[in-house]
Amino acid sequence: GFCVRNVTTWSPVGAAFNAKPHRRLELFEKNVGLFGVPELSSPAGFEVTTKRALKDTQELVDKVCSSPPGAVTVETFDQLSDGLCKVADLADFVKVAHPDPSFREAAEKTCIEIGTVVENWTQKQGMLSNLNPFTVAELFMFDFAISGIHLDEKLRKEAVKLHVKLLDLNNEFLMGSHLPNRIAKSAIPEHIHCHFATEGSFIQIGGLHAESSNDLVREVAYRIFLYPNADLMECLEELLKCRNKLAKLVGYESYAHRALQGTMAKTPETVMNFLQLLTDKLSERYTMPKSTQFAEVFVILWLCFGYRYNIEPSLYSPYFSLGSCMEGLNSLFTKLYGVSIMSEHPSTGEVWNDDVRKLAVVHETEGLLGYIYCDFFHRANKPHQDCHFTIRGGRQCQESGQYQLPVVVLMLSLPHPTKSAPTLLTPSMMENLFHEMGHAMHSMLGRTRYQHITGTRCATDFAEVPSILMEYFATDYRVVNQFARHYQTGQPLPQSMVARLCESKKVCGAADTQLQIFYSALDQMYHGKPQNRSTTDILKDMQHKFYGLPYTPNTAWQLRFSHLIGYGAKYYSYLMSRAVASMVWKQCFVQDPLNRDMGERYRREMLAHGGGKEPMLMVEGMSQS
Repeated sequence: GFCVRNVTTWSPVGAAFNAKPHRRLELFEKNVGLFGVPELSSPAGFEVTTKRALKDTQELVDKVCSSPPGAVTVETFDQLSDGLCKVADLADFVKVAHPDPSFREAAEKTCIEIGTVVENWTQKQGMLSNLNPFTVAELFMFDFAISGIHLDEKLRKEAVKLHVKLLDLNNEFLMGSHLPNRIAKSAIPEHIHCHFATEGSFIQIGGLHAESSNDLVREVAYRIFLYPNADLMECLEELLKCRNKLAKLVGYESYAHRALQGTMAKTPETVMNFLQLLTDKLSERYTMPKSTQFAEVFVILWLCFGYRYNIEPSLYSPYFSLGSCMEGLNSLFTKLYGVSIMSEHPSTGEVWNDDVRKLAVVHETEGLLGYIYCDFFHRANKPHQDCHFTIRGGRQCQESGQYQLPVVVLMLSLPHPTKSAPTLLTPSMMENLFHEMGHAMHSMLGRTRYQHITGTRCATDFAEVPSILMEYFATDYRVVNQFARHYQTGQPLPQSMVARLCESKKVCGAADTQLQIFYSALDQMYHGKPQNRSTTDILKDMQHKFYGLPYTPNTAWQLRFSHLIGYGAKYYSYLMSRAVASMVWKQCFVQDPLNRDMGERYRREMLAHGGGKEPMLMVEGMSQS
């Protein structure tokens, strides 16, 4: 799949996103399969691709184990990893995003099967001794070491068992954290039923409805969506126990110590010191009111975190049509990097829903850099979280001598266009779009030798730097003025409104940061030394220490904390990335956010390396070169 098309098939990106999706007559067109993988024209194809990937990689594993000591190169390991990741990464995405349950189930089965096989490799100690010693630190061995490859056979088997159990627990918690809660219609006032989805005699609540201007809607959503689920609570408690047990088994003091190896922070102590330092700085200029009235709490939540801006979003939305925002991104990338994002028609069966758009990322002299699939619109059973998925990592193929182009998916939950208007974004939606596109361009502009360290596959506390930096561009008038036009009149967004938008973000900026500090501290406590108390008791304690708002009885926010799966003991990364992004913006872009020389330097020093270079060296290179 992912074949290079003739350039004439590309069309301007703005028009493509403001046009309504149309069903094509596909009677005589060949189904090319999801992402152009022919076998994935049906769910059964997952089994076929999995078997083939496992067969190919088993041959490589056998080669590694039978080679003389020191003879195996990192290229062999990366080829092995790439073969599995092409299937596993794609399946990871399909299992949460595909609207067809049979595709989701087949993908989930693939994830479990591949995960189990990979963990079994930790029993092959021969892999460790056969790797060229000069490349051990360069790539894979750290991953194998924290999986227990250095243990004796009995302990290795126990480590594998824990890994397999954790795969199931992770999956169970991730799925459960996104499921809506139900309540009988009769239990809530009839006049607010229309704000929620209904199912027979039940109301379904699948989120906090934080952007609603109706305080009763917000309160009901908060109480019901965060109501504790006993099974999910048990799953989380067991998950944390297993993580700690595994970390201890492979020689770490706690799961947090294991997770922070290879990051900028390096140790849990550094993280907690960083969080305390931020809290102390914030407390100099900010104190959260110690309110005990539920309604007062919600006024604060609404102003600071849900609405986030103390401006009326509907006044801004007409200037932020999805098409104009995409044109803005295209214009920004052209000025900074000489890169255009062009719309391309996907083939039959290539995408999982009719409204998914496909973008080709094209450099003015280097040509095609990769593909971004945009799954931007709300649909039932789609995760609410905005996120970036790597479907295929970029790498230098030793076999062919070619560069394997990266492929990613950006997933948002934007409103659909209507008969009279294209999709119109609130300021927060626009900023989220820029944020996620920052991740995508990190993947597209990376040119790493190995896919294992490509694009966003870097130190977790560095990974958010490119995306957060994009938020600075999204609220700078010199950038916004390039694209914000009223979808009916063509009038530009007045500079005074952009200024108000920037000012309004500062209103609760400290409170927003304090909320992130609380989440980060909670995450560290969950993954530190085990405590003989419930996850809810730990949450109450951390909320008291790091956050001013009181705990609401009969709620369990931790059961909606899905980041515990992908960012276990690393949630602080967002705050550290924000600190670095702020520094890069002030030192490099605040003078001229459209400067090509600075854009090229940013690409060369920070975006090109993925996880192949020490993060602090990248930051130094950016500020000194």
